[in-house]
Amino acid sequence: MTEKKFEKLEKKVAKLNEEEIEIPDILPAIAMRSNVVVYPNTVVPFYVGREKSLYALEDSMENYKQLIFLVNQKDTKIEDPTKDDLFKVGTVARIMQIGKLPDGTFKVLVEGLSRAKWVKLVEEKYFKFEIELLKSKYRKTKKLIALMRAVRDEMQKYIQYSRKLPTDALMFLEDMEDPDIFADLAASICPGSLEEKQELLEILHPGKRLEKILELLSKETELLEIEHQLDQKVKQRIEKSQKEYFLREKLRVIREELGGEEDAEIKEIEEKIEKGDYPDFVKEKARFELNRLEKMSPYSPEANVIRNYLDWILNLPWKEKSEENLDLKNAREILEKYHYGLKEPKQRILEFLATRKVSKSMKAPIICFVGPPGVGKTSLGRSIAEALGRKFLRMSLGGLRDEAEIRGHRRTYVGALPGRIIQLIRKAGVKNPVLLLDEIDKMGISFQGDPASALLEVLDPEQNKDFVDHYLELPFDLSEVLFITTANTLYNIPDALRDRMEIIEIPSYTNTEKYYIAKEYIIPKALEEIDIKKSQIIFKNEAINHIISDYTLEPGVRELERKIRAIIRKAVLEIVEGKNKVIITEKRVRKFLGAPKILEENKLEEPTIGVSTGLAWTAYGGTTLFIESTLFPGKGNLILTGKLGDVMKESAQIALSLTKKICGKDCMDIFEKNDIHIHVPEGAVPKDGPSAGVTIVTSLVSAVKKIPVRNDIAMTGEITLRGRVLPVGGIKEKVLAAYRKGIKKIILPYQNRFDIEKIPEEVKSDIKFMLVKEIDEVLKEALICENKEC
Repeated sequence: MTEKKFEKLEKKVAKLNEEEIEIPDILPAIAMRSNVVVYPNTVVPFYVGREKSLYALEDSMENYKQLIFLVNQKDTKIEDPTKDDLFKVGTVARIMQIGKLPDGTFKVLVEGLSRAKWVKLVEEKYFKFEIELLKSKYRKTKKLIALMRAVRDEMQKYIQYSRKLPTDALMFLEDMEDPDIFADLAASICPGSLEEKQELLEILHPGKRLEKILELLSKETELLEIEHQLDQKVKQRIEKSQKEYFLREKLRVIREELGGEEDAEIKEIEEKIEKGDYPDFVKEKARFELNRLEKMSPYSPEANVIRNYLDWILNLPWKEKSEENLDLKNAREILEKYHYGLKEPKQRILEFLATRKVSKSMKAPIICFVGPPGVGKTSLGRSIAEALGRKFLRMSLGGLRDEAEIRGHRRTYVGALPGRIIQLIRKAGVKNPVLLLDEIDKMGISFQGDPASALLEVLDPEQNKDFVDHYLELPFDLSEVLFITTANTLYNIPDALRDRMEIIEIPSYTNTEKYYIAKEYIIPKALEEIDIKKSQIIFKNEAINHIISDYTLEPGVRELERKIRAIIRKAVLEIVEGKNKVIITEKRVRKFLGAPKILEENKLEEPTIGVSTGLAWTAYGGTTLFIESTLFPGKGNLILTGKLGDVMKESAQIALSLTKKICGKDCMDIFEKNDIHIHVPEGAVPKDGPSAGVTIVTSLVSAVKKIPVRNDIAMTGEITLRGRVLPVGGIKEKVLAAYRKGIKKIILPYQNRFDIEKIPEEVKSDIKFMLVKEIDEVLKEALICENKEC
């Protein structure tokens, strides 16, 4: 049931509660699988969660003026009962109130109206029965009055012994003169099994019903009297643990009177509270818990819970802070030392330090580094902490599904702990560390809550000053923590969470950048770790380039580092076995790493009809994409293969319509008498998005007109039915992919012209860019129209 539909039903309940009741012959029914039996003249709440029951509930509200037939299951363990699993007699009730619970079930409050029995089932999808109302016929006799009085007296005894019901439960029976209503009210609070309660529902005459109630009450009261006597005997005996507690308390009082020392543990905690530099509300809470601890046995489970709680709140850095280093020169040196390139992220960090130096009251921003794996997002966070002179902590959010991991568990749970945010801050020992929340785009939602929603308060500078962990139940100031988050993609981050962060995109590296990173960072660091002199293992420049181009295909340098370390390990083995020096050449690389692993298809060898080269973006960088189109005799059907997503399928439909428009009436016979097959190779890899629109149109026009497409040109852009070329994302990654494949010309949407500025100069100098607004410009440039009209 949707939220909108639920709101409508709530309004309908309020309106229908005011209308007169007329019970129809057919009603939707709910099979009750609890021991609760709803009687006429009573108001009872129950829970609805099964699909059949929800359909019946909805039908009742929509079509039957909130009337429902409630009938109990014979066996409450049956999950999906049939009509044969139900008792014959039930209660017609009116729905008074509906409330939706967080777990998706509904709490329903009903008023019992009349007994009824079902005659036949009239609906298969859920229970809907033809019913027959059952009316009781009786006269109010002296016997009935006597039975009512006897039931009142016995009920009073039962309430006195059982203590399960409040004493004012009898108020409803005291002033009730109608025997039928009195019997129903008494039956609703009478103890008994499901079968016994159902028997009470099926007895129509109030006299017989009251006799049965009296029998059940008498039996239960007798058992309760025996239990009460046993309880009194047990209370007279002092168990060993109670005796120990009494003696320990007495001993403590004697020590105090004699001027002796109190319990060492209690005294130590008390001194820590008084001498520690804690906020007043922390001291007040600690004294309250210590007072509770003093009054209970030191061996009780609750005492251990209090000890752990005091340990946590007294060892948190409520006021301790690291001294911040705001030296811009030092920060610049650290960033340059550990990171090559990344001009924009470095500049943003230095800007933050500069404003922090001018105004220390400025709230720390929430920075989110977004980029493919291996480009240095996590290490950049570590460098920021080093530049600021703060402690660095990391928390991985990948696969996190439990809200309690962020907010902590309440102390009522066994083994409860604070959330991981508070745990890390205690580990740091200061309240202003740099806390890296890694892979924020990979959190999940489960029945245990939504951790992304729990992070909203943590990452909001306006709210996190008084962050309350469920375990601590005290506000902790997170406003001085510098939160840094990382993600591979933005679209997986909830909008509300993304709105609280400053996004800094870290693009993939070019091959030249990877070369310098390998030469100046990875190789020296790897050699330093294994204590080998740089002169003993020498990497030739062409060997590094060979590793990059033929053994790794990634936006970052993680795989590159693994390959270099593998080569160094093999070189170290040769040095240990007697060689003085190992020079890594291309030949040595192939010997150490085997045959090249990257066998990607480069650009097409020659212009081809029906095949165009597109550019695509993935979470792991850019890539080229060949779109293949062919025609064969058929009935004008469009066939799409290559594991395409819904958006890309729609792009293909738009491209086909636009192609028909471009080719004109002369080519209509071709479309009507042929089927068109569009295929995107690497069929096992999922592909989606609108950016292949211009590429598909080019491929289709080429296939229909038999005109080859240039093989040295690649393109990207969304297409409209009017032939407009719209902007797309991931331009830098797409251009770098084309550059790696040796493509010399790229067609881009005109509105992406500013994205070209972010592309490295070495790439821009080797590629010619053509900016287009219309599909005609694309076709004019991409098709080789020698003797044919394009």
